[in-house]
Amino acid sequence: MANPPASVMVMGPPPIPGPSLAVKPQEPWRENLSMHLICKDCKEDPPNLVEDFSAGDTVCGSCGLVLGDRIVDTRSEWRTFTNDDQNNDDPSRVGDGANPLLNGAQLQTTIAFSGGGSAKARDLSRAQNRATHDKAAKTLLAAYKEIQAWCDGMRIPKNGSDTAKHLFKITQDEGAFRGKSQETVIAGCIFIACRQCKVPRTFREVFSITKVSKPEIGRIFKQLEKFFGDRNEKLKASIIESGGVPVENGTGFANVESTTPKDLCNRFCNQLHLSQKCTVMSQDIASKTETTGVLAGRSPISTAAACIFMASYLAGEGRTAKDISQVAGVSDGTIRNAYKIMYQRKQELVKPEWIADGRADFKRLPPL
Repeated sequence: MANPPASVMVMGPPPIPGPSLAVKPQEPWRENLSMHLICKDCKEDPPNLVEDFSAGDTVCGSCGLVLGDRIVDTRSEWRTFTNDDQNNDDPSRVGDGANPLLNGAQLQTTIAFSGGGSAKARDLSRAQNRATHDKAAKTLLAAYKEIQAWCDGMRIPKNGSDTAKHLFKITQDEGAFRGKSQETVIAGCIFIACRQCKVPRTFREVFSITKVSKPEIGRIFKQLEKFFGDRNEKLKASIIESGGVPVENGTGFANVESTTPKDLCNRFCNQLHLSQKCTVMSQDIASKTETTGVLAGRSPISTAAACIFMASYLAGEGRTAKDISQVAGVSDGTIRNAYKIMYQRKQELVKPEWIADGRADFKRLPPL
């Protein structure tokens, strides 16, 4: 019997080494903790970095180079010393700040109710509204809203509107002027607040916004001024009797003088787009008219308008009487008549150094 043939082995080239075709699973992202920020100038390791939370910057403590900005302040935004010896959190970080213009604790809960809510939610909302209904607070809020709208219409800054609200609150707390309409009292408070905050407004400007007549504004202004003055005297007397020292303007009202032409020049010049040089010149001329009595007996508005008319031509930025009348609210004929009086005494009203250094020139003034 013959033996079976041996297996034949075929020799071939070795396999070519190459990358494995198997796809490795993607590893989850991990932060590379081996990377850290160092100063590129100092190159200190470990770096001397300072986090300035007030400015939001990361600064090198060695050379002062700013390495990063807009960092997030992770510290608490309040300070308390009542729980230093306890392990409790600060309980004062709750709710909004109290409004000094409203009475009461102002800590209320509002139960909202929408049209698609249940009957129980509606009943809860009604019961809560009845329990927390404060007519006095709602009256004050409505008055404050009206004051803010009128002050915005006259472009009165925030300190002026806040002062008007504070004065109105005093009249409400004292129960004064019950027979007067609320609009009249508000108009008087706004007029007084403008004088106190050095942003005076005329009766005509207050009338154009509030629609309270000028004679009525004048009467309520006198009554409010007397009311606040008497209240100040009583408060000061009570403070002195208790052994204290009264603080000036600590009662929220300060007696101020009437509006002068100089007080009105800055605002009128700003509306006429005049330069700062012309504004300062008009204010100085307005002060001279008061000390010399050139325009004695004329209203502050007419005097301020005439001073701006003269100063604008002296500085080479001439504005017509018609343009100034539209801003000041007086007729152009009144401005020209006052200017004629000022032109005859121009040497007394204009500083000689303005003429000497060329800032002003009498030749630019329009002839009579």
